[in-house]
Amino acid sequence: MGKVGLDGHDRGAKIIARAFRDAGFEVIYTGLHQSPEMVVSTAIQEDVDAVSLSILSGAHTHLFSRVLELLREQDASEIVVFGGGIIRRKTSPL
Repeated sequence: MGKVGLDGHDRGAKIIARAFRDAGFEVIYTGLHQSPEMVVSTAIQEDVDAVSLSILSGAHTHLFSRVLELLREQDASEIVVFGGGIIRRKTSPL
């Protein structure tokens, strides 16, 4: 589980991490202020099956794309990426 970007709020990420752990998953929480490069490096070193990203800053498009790009570059595109936080919905102008 990664907190990418400058977002300093991790309460929700910790709750989800605990829920995954209680459900029997092994969870690695990388902590606050991680770069996409740091999250991908940890994911590859730890041989994870999935990466969960929590982003409250609204930078999902950029940060998720970067994590996916780095995973492809490292031949690790089989790692599932999912996440949550505050996800802005694009609206069309009226």
